[in-house]
Amino acid sequence: MATLRTKSISTKVTEEEYAQFEALAGNQTISEWARDVLPSAAKPQACEHVILAEVLALRAVVLNLFFKLARAERITAEEMQQIIERADADKLKRALVRILETEKFPTQGAEK
Repeated sequence: MATLRTKSISTKVTEEEYAQFEALAGNQTISEWARDVLPSAAKPQACEHVILAEVLALRAVVLNLFFKLARAERITAEEMQQIIERADADKLKRALVRILETEKFPTQGAEK
């Protein structure tokens, strides 16, 4: 049994935007296409989580190295490996925390 649709979403677009949506919809109506596209557009994609996690890990490594450099300390290969492993160990968790913080307080996340 099909789900009864009772709510509507409407917006105005330019001629160019409409033509673009029409082309993207292909054989579907624009409404059908929008119903398919909107839910996934509202959620971050897995690749965004991975990219953010890698950037945060890189940030952790760079900051650790700068801190050592600022104190005029040498770093051994073993220490470097430990820094990398520590950054990699919790990078996805830290990325998800950042994403959840942004979703919880969207206006604060945009200002950071």
